[in-house]
Amino acid sequence: MAPPPSANLPLGERIRALAQTLQFAWFSGHLVLILCIVRYTLSYITFNSYSGWARFTYRLSFLSAALTYGIVVYKTWRARQKVGAKYPGGVIGILSDENVQYLALALVWLLAPQYPLALLPYGIYSVFHVATYTRSNVIPTIQPNKAPAGAAGAAGAKPQGNPLADAIGSFVKTYYDASMSVVSTLEILLWVRILFSAVLFQSRSWVLLGLYTAFLRARFSQSSHVQGSFNALELRIDSLVGAQGTPPAARSVWEGIKGGTRQFYTATDLSKYTSGSSVPKKTS
Repeated sequence: MAPPPSANLPLGERIRALAQTLQFAWFSGHLVLILCIVRYTLSYITFNSYSGWARFTYRLSFLSAALTYGIVVYKTWRARQKVGAKYPGGVIGILSDENVQYLALALVWLLAPQYPLALLPYGIYSVFHVATYTRSNVIPTIQPNKAPAGAAGAAGAKPQGNPLADAIGSFVKTYYDASMSVVSTLEILLWVRILFSAVLFQSRSWVLLGLYTAFLRARFSQSSHVQGSFNALELRIDSLVGAQGTPPAARSVWEGIKGGTRQFYTATDLSKYTSGSSVPKKTS
């Protein structure tokens, strides 16, 4: 992330310099996404989720998400172009990029029927992106850190921190990992929600199920949080199925589901198509 403008500039010039960066457009997209989710949530809890404003804010949320992830993908591409580097693995390597995946999924949600649950993972990510950018760029631009006055300050003492920035940093550090686990759980629940839609043959649900399954499969390969959520779900169902009084047929069905899932995981392992190099795992 680029540093904030120089503290020696006047406030107006600092704000202007900040607003002219591509990173500020990325921040603005995340901020708009959060505001749209808040507005849509108000419509949803008042049973007006298909009103004009609700539909507008729902679509604008994913348009904002596509903008933010598109900016990240573009900046990554531009950085590689400057040094003449290419994505390892060609097209598969591009598709294995986490930001490309979320960009593609945002475009899918933009065109698909409404699934309110799909907003929440993007919203949680945006909260932390907005918080981090506010702490690192917005606050230092508006109120730059100042060195302590006096002789001690002249000796190169560390500038005084901003209390609000410190509080934001503490919030991110405290809740980030737990929130990423919540995101991974929501993504799994969303797959179940789409599956129910497919069973009921709702509009475009089978196409959406295939696309989202591919997305979740890629996330499982890259994210330790997604793996942890799947493992917790498996242990929970094992406990329920293994309880005394559970019909043997239920155990057989569950074992069949686990076996089929492992076969699907093996069959869709993309590392064998990229010269044996596995996709690097991420913690988000």
